[in-house]
Amino acid sequence: MQFIETKIPGLTIIEPKVFLDNRGYFMESFKEEEFRKAIGSINWIQDNESKSSKGVLRGLHLQTGDFAQAKLVRVVVGKVFDVAVDVRKGSPTYGQYVGVELSDENHRQLFIPRGFAHGFLVLSDTCIFQYKVDNIYCKESEDGFHYESFGIEWPTIDKGFIISEKDAILKLA
Repeated sequence: MQFIETKIPGLTIIEPKVFLDNRGYFMESFKEEEFRKAIGSINWIQDNESKSSKGVLRGLHLQTGDFAQAKLVRVVVGKVFDVAVDVRKGSPTYGQYVGVELSDENHRQLFIPRGFAHGFLVLSDTCIFQYKVDNIYCKESEDGFHYESFGIEWPTIDKGFIISEKDAILKLA
């Protein structure tokens, strides 16, 4: 695996080694020893999965306080523009974001430390998105920002974004 630092320290793109042959491919999507050496020890406690159609924009979401979560995100089917925004108070990179394309073709993953808001826009007809978290979900610790916050340059989608009612009323940063 190759661990690629982004412009925000701690936010890391992970590119697994993919072995292709006439049957398809094989890859290790997670290897604890390599992850620990590159990023540190994380106790992943839950895997989540969502399915979405083209134009769906989910986010920007995070858990706060004692229920803050680190995430390891990837796309199993399809393609997304994935965004992580540093919202750690006092951070020198507060309000900065990294956007990266994750797809079933590039097999990239993104490690998102605690204290980052996260969202993604589906660019393919359909998408299956998976992520690991290191803490339990707590509704009272749920927070988020409207997708128009932080000057994020989302790709253009012909039919426009599909946003949940909950995400549409998130606060602007």
